[in-house]
Amino acid sequence: MRFSLQREVFLKPLAQVVNVVERRQTLPVLANLLVQVKDGQLALTGTDLEVEMVSRVLVDDAQDGETTIPARKLFEIVRALPDGSKVTVSQSAEKITVQAGRSRFTLSSLPANDFPSIDEVEANERVRVPEAALKELIERTAFAMAQQDVRYYLNGLLFDLRESSLRCVATDGHRLALCESPLENGAQTKRQLIVPRKGVQELQRLLEGGEREVELELGRGHLRVKRDDVTFTSKLIDGRFPDYEAVIPIGADREVRIDREVLRASLQRAAILSNEKYRGVRLEVSPGQLKISAHNPEQEEAQEEVEADTRVDDLAVGFNVNYLLDALTALKDEHVVIMLRDANSSALVREAANDRCRHVVMPLRL
Repeated sequence: MRFSLQREVFLKPLAQVVNVVERRQTLPVLANLLVQVKDGQLALTGTDLEVEMVSRVLVDDAQDGETTIPARKLFEIVRALPDGSKVTVSQSAEKITVQAGRSRFTLSSLPANDFPSIDEVEANERVRVPEAALKELIERTAFAMAQQDVRYYLNGLLFDLRESSLRCVATDGHRLALCESPLENGAQTKRQLIVPRKGVQELQRLLEGGEREVELELGRGHLRVKRDDVTFTSKLIDGRFPDYEAVIPIGADREVRIDREVLRASLQRAAILSNEKYRGVRLEVSPGQLKISAHNPEQEEAQEEVEADTRVDDLAVGFNVNYLLDALTALKDEHVVIMLRDANSSALVREAANDRCRHVVMPLRL
């Protein structure tokens, strides 16, 4: 096996697959990348048995063959080489030689047959989605996923496929983020699948903006995302996601319309003097204004007053300031609308222009 290519061209696919490889492995071969050369194309595969990433790139001076090479070491070597270097990788017996200019590295290898591959995905549904739309859906919701919750189905992101749209939903039991994007040719059947946290993070890294489309293949236990140069596969969390639509407050008819950046800056300032454990802030709404206050056990207090377009009178609700800030960061519009009902009900936060993305934040007793 042998191939050559420019350092910069090699670095991008290497960086994509090396992230999947865990630093601590149960099997020695999982620390390696599967390297396959066939018909002038190089395929690099990294896996941790949950998530698999295959990245492809065209190479020169190619001799077909396959082997596995230590992932981190290969990545560090290529990254440390000077710009514009031409890198040649060749194999003789069990040793791999990486050469560039006057630098030469010899690495150990393990046989390609030992490398575990994720079973073929039996795709019972295929959907094409614009890459930029999928990236936006994940970025606007993934922050609300739970971390190491005993309710294991919350430690991932729900992909809710409908007839004419794709929704991503995440919740940790205290707040919920939902965003949807229309699909030109939607799904034949409604499907819900939960992608685990690591799969979501890798997908987020992988996706780029632009006009391209990606293909989602939905299997019984896997989700596969295909793009020209990369195939990403993740196992799914086997569980039932809670009925999230029941959480979205209905009857929250008290509306506060406010400048997003102004509110965000005020909350960040008030948060400085909020209780370090509960992070509580109190929002008091009166016609034309929103008053934000926070205090801590040292009897220190912060107060902010913000102009707001509202007719609501005499309503005060407490919230975790971090959850509000996360929601405001995920929204992009200049103005946001906060829908409230009473002091004991969740708030719904959305962009003023549309309700494609919605955030629900539970109240705090202050």
